[in-house]
Amino acid sequence: MIRSELIEKIAEENPHLYQRDVERIVNTVFNEITTAMAQGNRVELRGFGAFSVKQRDARTGRNPRTGESVEVEEKHVPFFKTGKLLRDRLNGK
Repeated sequence: MIRSELIEKIAEENPHLYQRDVERIVNTVFNEITTAMAQGNRVELRGFGAFSVKQRDARTGRNPRTGESVEVEEKHVPFFKTGKLLRDRLNGK
């Protein structure tokens, strides 16, 4: 499901809301999650999962085309851990 499909589905299930309002709500939720993660905070949605940021240390990598050694800088990457309810639902429990 993509963002526009999510907005459409929520708007269908809530006919008392305008689609532009639903779009603003969804965008606000995603923006807040992104902002919190950019500040290094963890975002937990009970029953769904938790978003966090992990740090990858600097390392020496290899260019696969030339085999040449390349220094890869330290970086931060998003990480998602599923919640118990989501895991159980995916496994048919």
